[in-house]
Amino acid sequence: MMIPEFEFDPRTRVVYGPGTLNQLGPFVRDLGGRRVLLVSDQGIKEAGHELRAVESLKLCGLSVFVFDDVHCNPTTLDIAAGVEFARSAEVDFIVGLGGGSSMDCAKGINFLLTNGGEMKDYKGVGKAKQEMLPLIAVPTTSGTGSEAQSFAVIADPVTHMKMACGDKKAAAKIAILDPELTITMPTSVTAATGVDAISHAVESFVTVKRNPFSHQFSRSAWQLLSRSLLQTIEFPEDLDARGSMLLGAHLAGAAIENSMLGATHALANPFSAHFGLTHGIAIGILLPHVVRYNSELEEIARLYGILAADAKLCADDDPEASSRLADFLTETVRKTGQPTTLAECEVDPALFDTMAEEAAEQWTGKNNPRAMNAQSLKELYQCALRPTE
Repeated sequence: MMIPEFEFDPRTRVVYGPGTLNQLGPFVRDLGGRRVLLVSDQGIKEAGHELRAVESLKLCGLSVFVFDDVHCNPTTLDIAAGVEFARSAEVDFIVGLGGGSSMDCAKGINFLLTNGGEMKDYKGVGKAKQEMLPLIAVPTTSGTGSEAQSFAVIADPVTHMKMACGDKKAAAKIAILDPELTITMPTSVTAATGVDAISHAVESFVTVKRNPFSHQFSRSAWQLLSRSLLQTIEFPEDLDARGSMLLGAHLAGAAIENSMLGATHALANPFSAHFGLTHGIAIGILLPHVVRYNSELEEIARLYGILAADAKLCADDDPEASSRLADFLTETVRKTGQPTTLAECEVDPALFDTMAEEAAEQWTGKNNPRAMNAQSLKELYQCALRPTE
């Protein structure tokens, strides 16, 4: 096998284990922080995680300024409010505590606080000229893997379409993976974020930018996630399963950082924008259809076979491996209690043309292994409308 050209540039120290949130204060102090912006949301506050973080920071003599007005799928308005708050507090360190929304918001604030301008100025990769404040990311969900990535994904407040702003300087100095923090997730959140994490492992495993490092991250993530998601749904306080999900989501996030994503995420974003559909729900419906679409390529079918074999669905050289993998994904989504068709979400097919055009412009779709255009994306929407025959 010819090894493709690639660059592997890890920037984040990973600290895993139950109770590791208690190390937050010492970590910030050791990195030179004195005035700390804690970015969180109301759900994290109600769960008690915000208070624990504040106490850990204050025990180290640090000044803490809490910005916890982050909304789901943060927009440029969230970032602007956070920047104004952070600037008035004269912070020198940032902590992102929560799901992908809090961590993305923390990174977005860091962009503008240190480099000025607007979020749209940083759409793409490597557009920040100035160094950023040190950041520690603490995920409380097992989904986005944002703590492993140098991208902030921020939505437009009018269109709700998302833009990715990436820069190596935005990567967290430390990611704290404390599985105890994920036990408070409601079942619906466990399901949606878990399915999203699984999609990250599956998509990053086959993208055009895949490489030996991303493959290791993707496959390890898949092995952890595929065997643990339903366990966390059935036994929410199973800390071992929660830990597998949290580490799996992080590894999948690291895979994204090195190989990006594919058509599933390109297809899903317009649904969230037009119908307010939860990201993980849209992903769960669409992913099996993208697997079938991509498996028309022999090389990609072979890769899907590896994942199918890892999940003990069949031998990796089974000619039906891709189909078995797609069926397994649909069944897993169904067992989490999420819908498996767009019809169940009352999606209006009349918007498929518009959404397909929008999906064709999404950055994630550019890395899908099988080429696609608005017409093929529309066909995938149509396939996802009803149960697969």
